[in-house]
Amino acid sequence: MKQFNVLLAAFALIAAATVAAHNGGTAGTSAVTFRDITQQSGIHFTHNNGAFGKKFLPETLGPGVAFIDYDNDGWPDILLVNGMDWPGHAQRHTTPKLYHNNHDGTFTDVTHKAGLDVEMYGMGVAVGDYDNDGLADLFITALGQSRLFHNHGNGTFTDVTQKAGLSGPRELSTSAAWVDYDKDGRLDLVVGNYVQWTQESDLYCTLDGKNKSYCTPESYKGTAARLWHNRGDGTFEDVTQKAGLGEPTSKTMGIAVLDYDNDGWPDLLFSNDTQPNKLYRNNGNGSFSEKGVIAGVAFSEDGVARAGMGVDASDYDHSGFSSVMITNFSNQMLSLYHNEGKGLFVDEAPQSAIGRATLLTLGFGCFFFDYDLDGWPDIFVANGHIDPEIQKVQANVKYAMPPHLFRNLGKGKFEEVTSTMGSAFIVPRVGRGAAYADINNDGRLDLLLSTNGGPVYLFRNEAQAAAASNRSLRLKLVGTKSNKDGIGAVARVTSGGDTQTQMLRSGSSYLSSSELVLTFGLGQHDKADGIEIRWPSGQVDHLSSVAAGQTVTITEGKAQTSARPYAK
Repeated sequence: MKQFNVLLAAFALIAAATVAAHNGGTAGTSAVTFRDITQQSGIHFTHNNGAFGKKFLPETLGPGVAFIDYDNDGWPDILLVNGMDWPGHAQRHTTPKLYHNNHDGTFTDVTHKAGLDVEMYGMGVAVGDYDNDGLADLFITALGQSRLFHNHGNGTFTDVTQKAGLSGPRELSTSAAWVDYDKDGRLDLVVGNYVQWTQESDLYCTLDGKNKSYCTPESYKGTAARLWHNRGDGTFEDVTQKAGLGEPTSKTMGIAVLDYDNDGWPDLLFSNDTQPNKLYRNNGNGSFSEKGVIAGVAFSEDGVARAGMGVDASDYDHSGFSSVMITNFSNQMLSLYHNEGKGLFVDEAPQSAIGRATLLTLGFGCFFFDYDLDGWPDIFVANGHIDPEIQKVQANVKYAMPPHLFRNLGKGKFEEVTSTMGSAFIVPRVGRGAAYADINNDGRLDLLLSTNGGPVYLFRNEAQAAAASNRSLRLKLVGTKSNKDGIGAVARVTSGGDTQTQMLRSGSSYLSSSELVLTFGLGQHDKADGIEIRWPSGQVDHLSSVAAGQTVTITEGKAQTSARPYAK
């Protein structure tokens, strides 16, 4: 992770004043607030990064979080990734945690019953039904051996890593995503890897010339991501080199799946730390071609490879093309690459409120989501530094930082509204993973945020006044020819003459997985005039005049098969 950007650091003091003025200008009563319901929901979790004073690099990274409806009851459950103590310093037994949604605003820890109380130095998590049995499975990335857990449908999981052919590689793996890259109806797995680090190869670095500090990734060699092809018999084969993804210098933190050129094939974007970001175009024949530099997403405007962390993609301006967001290190600002529609992206952040607000913060988890249901995707960013002593060398940069929430005003404009979201929401934290889901089936998207070496936070989206009248429509996709989850399907929803586009995707954010349900804000409209679903198989389904206020299940080739009104 790059510590300084010389070209931007000179503006740090000015930026601090700008950010403060901007945040202060948005203060007041908001139509939406995010209320911290962690304790009352029954979630009690503290991340263990194993830190005991040696300042090993992996301690700065995790953890990820995920929403997973593992029992198919229509209510998203929660999976929290955990680390562990270092060998020779073991004092605690810490494992991932699975919390079952009780449908009443509370969750129950079912980790032991589920068979997930397995100790590992976990990092990230990806959710997907790899064997098309209708049950969500889990892949947890780790330092060492990452693991695949198969869902049996009776509330239990089994570690099938070795059986699936995924054992062997012992890497520092970060984000992961399920993607049917060859459109054969089975989910494949792409795994990001960071640097070549072991406890034995740990290096000595210092910020102040006296004490050891966490090294930047520039101190270590990079490593390639991995692409695992699903054979369809419960096993996977490593096709990284065959597919053209074997670039060994990458230092991947985040993975986003998108179809940036709208050719119907899922492409892959890797946010890399102190290395150029990589955009791999799917050639449609099992291989990819790297287009990051040509497309304009590899570097900053001044040609610098930034410290890319989290990543997401969305058609935030209703252009019909997926644009891209990448969070970066402090003094580098967030990247907001607008898709110009010709295979080229332009970073809009430096000329926007987003650039000014994110200059001093260090972003990790991030995503586009429509928090106020007005039909325009907004932006959430989890922030937190990597070094607790950063203020000793950079007075204007904090270790714990509030998140960012940017409201989409349309026409490519955003405003920061963080300070209006409630007192608990704006508390400085050492943020890392972040995900969203509708935890109480009210049609509004709630937030889950992890912290490094600290607790997790669950925020419920609560609408006030005018925003309470904004409507939404949620789509649950079920593939038949395509993969069961419908991952890779593109939904277009038209209401009031405007069309929104979303791809159902695994991955994105940082180390985390949001729910596999699409939420479309409809504003004041009480229905979607039309819905089009383009499935990975090529099947196209249409629905017309679908009422808001419900979750509609759409089965490939059969269109709507069921609908459930929101809970009151």
